[in-house]
Amino acid sequence: VPRKATHFSAAISAHRVFVMLSLLATTLAASPLVPNAAGKTNPVATFTVSGGVTGTFKAELMLDKLPITVSNFVDLAQSGFYNGIHFHRVIPGFMDQFGCPFAKDPNSPRAGTGGPEDGTFKNLVTGADETRSNGGNIQDELISQDSNVAGTIAMANTGQPNSGGSQIFFNVADNLNLNWWDTSTPSKHPVFAKVTEGYDLLVQISQVPTNNDNPITPIKMEKVEITGAPSK
Repeated sequence: VPRKATHFSAAISAHRVFVMLSLLATTLAASPLVPNAAGKTNPVATFTVSGGVTGTFKAELMLDKLPITVSNFVDLAQSGFYNGIHFHRVIPGFMDQFGCPFAKDPNSPRAGTGGPEDGTFKNLVTGADETRSNGGNIQDELISQDSNVAGTIAMANTGQPNSGGSQIFFNVADNLNLNWWDTSTPSKHPVFAKVTEGYDLLVQISQVPTNNDNPITPIKMEKVEITGAPSK
């Protein structure tokens, strides 16, 4: 009898453990803060726009995959660099481009040619100082094969190596020819974030009336807020 009782107790305990693990797995699967491969959560950016299109959207910043690129973006966002800059180039079925400081004036003929000042920023993964140089540009981070599909955010550049700084674009189509490992074109645009909420707003932005791809009714980035980033 004791053996049967012991065996039965062990079976109950095993069943309880199984149920607890199942519940834990279900909870994690439903959570928006599921740890990445490194066991940590990535920061989230919340973008607020006004003008021709109004609303907010959110994106996960892939700090675990592109630490230099994401650290650069987080540093600029937290400094208020992006506040008040307008989208200067939007193309339906392609992408929305943003991040040039000259585009604080929505009609500036220099929109699309600017970047941040030279300087340094902290790598949020290693703690090391990273450099912006030659017009505020950072080192290309061509290390993770994340494709330029609809709903992703990638670095804009001049087409030359290490020429990205503050300008980014939001893919509203699958633009696989922009992948840095695609040899069919010289374009190399690393993806560093993916939209998690409000993608429809980006599609709406891409479809507004334009003059030479510049929205006729300006669309301004009021602010970019970062949550969940490691402390500097």
